[in-house]
Amino acid sequence: MRITRSSTLRRGCVGALLAAVTLLTSAGTAVADDPSASASPADGEAAGPTEAGTTFRTATEIQQEQTATADASTGDYLYWVFPADAGQRPTVRAKVSLPESATRHGASTWQVDVYDGLRRRQACVYGHQTRKAAPDADAVELSCVLRTVRAWSEPWASDPLPGSYYVRLTAVRPAEEDLGLPVHVETEVTSAGRGGAHDVDGALAEPLVPGVSAVSAQDEDPAQGGTSIGVEPEDGWSSGWWTDRWLWTVGGGVLAALAAMSGYSLARGSGRPSRVPPGA
Repeated sequence: MRITRSSTLRRGCVGALLAAVTLLTSAGTAVADDPSASASPADGEAAGPTEAGTTFRTATEIQQEQTATADASTGDYLYWVFPADAGQRPTVRAKVSLPESATRHGASTWQVDVYDGLRRRQACVYGHQTRKAAPDADAVELSCVLRTVRAWSEPWASDPLPGSYYVRLTAVRPAEEDLGLPVHVETEVTSAGRGGAHDVDGALAEPLVPGVSAVSAQDEDPAQGGTSIGVEPEDGWSSGWWTDRWLWTVGGGVLAALAAMSGYSLARGSGRPSRVPPGA
């Protein structure tokens, strides 16, 4: 049987193509199974809370994809707390419905800030963290997109880590005459899964879940029928050693092995003299 370079190269390319298709199919399945890629909650689920805390210690707990509402007064500090896991990039949105323009005495500036479980202020990658509402504006909308939450970080760094995050909303230096005017606030937190490109080699032993000191001692002790302290994702914390980087690592190794085998076959075939049929 005559072995030519073109036939060997063709078989190598077909094998590499099949391996690549298998790899991409596996990666697509993994992304589809990722909870962060799921759609928003279906209609009929429990509505979000209708009040907000006034300090870090009394922050109202909310889950991602929930819309929390609150009726407050201009000048109040409003607090919510939500969980964020490794690989997520949370986006905080807030809408403040302002009182009638006839009752206001000028423009107002509103600001939303996000703090982690250690109460370190987290910078916004982009968004409208601070906005000024015109005297005749009906509402003002704010947003803050955080950096991707990492599974592990150096102690000196201020990277976002898995755990609870506080949202604080307030009016910045409002006019004294406008203090106490009623406002209606809507707050929502969503996340986009960033995948293995943002994973690191390590994980926290425990997420940064703060205690809630505003509850009674009986509530703090689950043995006495109390509730647990802190918030966590509905599906639990998923930080660990497994990431989708393993899929690309294994796939790259398979492709490298196929390329090496194809190169060896080409080199071996090119060095072997072709056979001349008898009687030619």
